[in-house]
Amino acid sequence: MSFLWPEMLFLLLVLPVLVATYLLMLRRKKKLALRYASLAVVREAMAASQGWRRHLPPALFLLALTAMLVAIARPAALITLPSQHELVVLAIDVSGSMRAADVEPTRLAAAQAAARSFVEDTPMNTRIAVVSFAGTAAVVQQPTLSREDVIAAIDRFQLQRGTAVGSGILVSLKTIFPDIEFDLNSSDPRPGANARSAERGMSLDQPPRKESESFKPVAPGSYKSAAIILLTDGQTTTGPEPVEAAKMAAERGVRVFTVGVGTPTGEIIGAEGWSMRVRLDEDVLKQIATATNAEYFYAGNAPDLTRVYKTLNSKLVMERKTTEVTAIFSALAALLAVMSAMLSMLWFNRIL
Repeated sequence: MSFLWPEMLFLLLVLPVLVATYLLMLRRKKKLALRYASLAVVREAMAASQGWRRHLPPALFLLALTAMLVAIARPAALITLPSQHELVVLAIDVSGSMRAADVEPTRLAAAQAAARSFVEDTPMNTRIAVVSFAGTAAVVQQPTLSREDVIAAIDRFQLQRGTAVGSGILVSLKTIFPDIEFDLNSSDPRPGANARSAERGMSLDQPPRKESESFKPVAPGSYKSAAIILLTDGQTTTGPEPVEAAKMAAERGVRVFTVGVGTPTGEIIGAEGWSMRVRLDEDVLKQIATATNAEYFYAGNAPDLTRVYKTLNSKLVMERKTTEVTAIFSALAALLAVMSAMLSMLWFNRIL
């Protein structure tokens, strides 16, 4: 447990003083009873049946005061709560390297199977969108609650040339914020790339429209209404710089969970007289996840990929987060104070 105002905990020092004062008052009361009361009154005052009753209301009041003082320090605890994600964007690589068979039967087939399982397990009140990317990126399924439509979109994937991971992130981000235009003119290896051109499959050399100058970045990971799950196996060969695109997601608080599918050694694939080794570039995927306050997952085989999606599903349904629990301590303090007063009135016809 942590405290938002830990400096207020010094108020707890008053508790030992109160306990000492209470004990002092008991001793003084006993001396007065011995000095002025008859033997019968003393026996009644010292009766065992009254001993614990006499101390219980003050003890409850002391606990109430303790809870109240702790509440003033604004305690916070790491607890598991239902997430607020209303939209999940699945951004999946469909570049030619996804036909490699180092993840059986192929990287793409394993990714499709795991994605279908993820979609089926996602709560029905969460909308899902699907983005596919290779040389360009496109929304193949707009956000929807229909699981059948999402699975149909996943089943329609076709392999294409090139790998534009940055475009996949930007199109996913634009799916979450459709009214925002993104400018990557300063960081894109191909000048003027932007989310609109990537989304429509247009040339990445068109000049971008600048986003409103009134935009103010927020803390990474602070936007809880949506998240992006990015699955890819290769290095970027075209389009916007992936890490710069991730920074744009981070500035809007959107987390980008990255899933690396494949093996570090990769596999040699070829077609039409050419061949190349396709390896997994984990460093970039880790940077993307770190920049957006998310996590990176490695899937070296089909079972690993399925487990990754199950883990992601559980994270998106229930999240462990640091939450202020001041209200709990305040309620506890009020309850203990009421109990203390009621018992004192019931047993002694007075409040403490």
